[in-house]
Amino acid sequence: MKQFPAGDLTRNTGDLFEAAAVAPVAITKHRKPRFVVMSMERFEALTTGRGTQVAMDVTDMPEDLGTLLDKGIEDHFRDR
Repeated sequence: MKQFPAGDLTRNTGDLFEAAAVAPVAITKHRKPRFVVMSMERFEALTTGRGTQVAMDVTDMPEDLGTLLDKGIEDHFRDR
């Protein structure tokens, strides 16, 4: 990810916008990333449908999905 120091923003605004049109860009302060600038299209893609997640108790999970979850967890820890 490209980074721009906050102090350079007024001098490099065009470069920042050009880079952010391609991919998210980090704005740094004291050499640490503090903010991200991105295109509106990318932001909308990230935030669209945010309210569609549903929480449910594991005991209410269908058996085939539970089996798939168990296998995924086992595979994850076996590969570590």
